[in-house]
Amino acid sequence: MLNEKHTVRLIEEERKKLIAIVSKGQNKAVVIQRAHILLKVDEGKTDAEISQLLYVSEQTIRRVRLRFAEEGLQSALEDKPHVSTGTEMKEEQEARLIALACSEPPAGRVRWTLELLVRQMLKDGIVTHVSPETVRLLLKKTNSSLGR
Repeated sequence: MLNEKHTVRLIEEERKKLIAIVSKGQNKAVVIQRAHILLKVDEGKTDAEISQLLYVSEQTIRRVRLRFAEEGLQSALEDKPHVSTGTEMKEEQEARLIALACSEPPAGRVRWTLELLVRQMLKDGIVTHVSPETVRLLLKKTNSSLGR
């Protein structure tokens, strides 16, 4: 398959920068890999050839080419910053969760479950939204166990 849709034409300055990245090895592995991809695409290699040479999927090569064509060299090399999901809890909320998990479970229950903790936190107004997975990860991080 030819790379007709999103061609990569590197100017000399970009090529020098990419060669420096792959030569020095002082960047993240993914940045070095993307630099190799851009250099090979610029040489005229097909996605299938690059895939065989660099042990990456053709889809990865297409994504790098697309980002280069649409957003430029720097964007093609580096990951976009991840958006915070807002599921992080403040220290006070974490402390109240741990205290709740260590307290007596509701009447008729032997122990707290993740779902019971979530319901109780929402009911008490500790948080406005939280998932059982967030609660589980926090309890795991603090070595708290619902089974003890």
